[in-house]
Amino acid sequence: MSENMETDYVVIGSGINSLVAAAELARSGASVVLLEEHDKLGGFIDSGELTVPGFIHDTFSSWHPLFIAGAAYAELGRELHVRGLRYRNTEDAGIPWVCASIGTDAAGATTTVLATRDPEATASAFEHRSDREAYARLLMDFGDQAPVVFGALGGEMNLPSAARLGFKMVRMGLSKAQQLVRQGLMSGRNLTRGSFTGNEVDQLWAPWLLHAGIGPEQASGGVMLPVMSASIHQFGLPVVQGGAARFVAAFESLLTDHAVVIRKGTRAEGVVVTGGRARAVRTANETITARKGVLASVSVPQLYTELLEAPVVPEQTRREVRAHRPGRAAMQIHVALSGPVPWSDERLAQTPLVHISTGSNSTAIACAQAEAGLLPANPTIVVGQQCVLDPSRAPEGQATLWLQLQELPFEPDGDAAGELDTSAGWDEKLTEAFIQRVLSTIEQYAPGLGELALGTKAFSPQQLSQANRNAVAGDPYGGAAELYQNLLWRPLPRLGKGRSPVKGLWHIGAATHPGPGLGGGSGHLVAQQLIRAGKRSKRL
Repeated sequence: MSENMETDYVVIGSGINSLVAAAELARSGASVVLLEEHDKLGGFIDSGELTVPGFIHDTFSSWHPLFIAGAAYAELGRELHVRGLRYRNTEDAGIPWVCASIGTDAAGATTTVLATRDPEATASAFEHRSDREAYARLLMDFGDQAPVVFGALGGEMNLPSAARLGFKMVRMGLSKAQQLVRQGLMSGRNLTRGSFTGNEVDQLWAPWLLHAGIGPEQASGGVMLPVMSASIHQFGLPVVQGGAARFVAAFESLLTDHAVVIRKGTRAEGVVVTGGRARAVRTANETITARKGVLASVSVPQLYTELLEAPVVPEQTRREVRAHRPGRAAMQIHVALSGPVPWSDERLAQTPLVHISTGSNSTAIACAQAEAGLLPANPTIVVGQQCVLDPSRAPEGQATLWLQLQELPFEPDGDAAGELDTSAGWDEKLTEAFIQRVLSTIEQYAPGLGELALGTKAFSPQQLSQANRNAVAGDPYGGAAELYQNLLWRPLPRLGKGRSPVKGLWHIGAATHPGPGLGGGSGHLVAQQLIRAGKRSKRL
């Protein structure tokens, strides 16, 4: 190792945004060093035989609609596919359904709502004709809103971008612009209750708000709900053929081919700032000079209290960092099954992703219980059936089960059902007991599920945090994504000052705009800014 290595850019971390940024910068001709403190790349993107041999589970994240819909895929997709990336989607599997929700309401009635890739076919199953028309109108209205919404999600939140968004809103017309602003202030429940007579749209799409880091009662859900529905109708729920680790392998091959220096097992210990500019990154064994800049895909606390020395960070920023809030904690459960899930509703056996939820009602209650420090009595359960799309994940006739819980307290104070002892926190006993609650809930809709289980592996909120330091307090979404900590105010309320706390340092990742998800948005945005700036300087 060189004691004073030099490069154009140092990228800290190796999640989706770091991989995208490093690849795009290297393809532009820049030299790049990528630092990853673990012994493998990918952050929350990984897969392996977690339960029993022969069963491949996506360890954390799994579904890639945001990536294939985004600008990073448009830029890098061809090169990734050349290096082995393959996706499996509904059209590859020849199945009609893309997602569903099933749940039992307070009166004891069980309902199932399913979505296909075709919005009209999805709405045709709604009970009320007026709801079928309202659903078509919701998606049509979103089509008018999309240039502004995706302009916000696909551009930097600085003053020039805000001006461009304002111009797009003016072009929409006053009435449509007011409607969009109003929706942005609404919750998902506000939108569905005000637009639909029946509960189908709410039950189907309100649980998806959890994947954006918000709940059905929180502002911005009125926009994010149609974003979710439109995206899934258009792009489906693709998974990586053979497991998510192959996505990372394709990226690693791309980086290596473009001469990116990859340092695994190497933790960034500090960013060296002199003359008001980031000049280098310190590790335990070397100082790497960054001639053009440093990109850090890290949490807010890590950047401002570990990587940057206190004198560099103004007192106002330190106060904002202390006020930064993590979102609810999450948990991941994997099960190897000797056969497919025995759903009572046989249509669910052909559905890649199923939410156990009645919609805003049950999901809002579970969110409130978690926010109060309680284990939810009836959590929203995300049931991923990747084998429906990619049978290679399990031996023939068998299956994997990918379960995600997104409404948990990091440090539980009690159990909303009054059944589980939380006094020792997320120890092995509590984790196992909660797994049984989850599996028992699914078994209400899939009798005999427990008899099929061959092996189980879980990651509690504490284990998620240990696996990835960016998951502060077990939150995999980089901090609460409520409106007060989103858009212009993500990660800090700096109102249009951009993502650079000091010159030459760019903060990327889920903690920053455009937020969590497997789109690679922040890495792409910063890389393209730097590439354009480099071209301008050459012309001068």
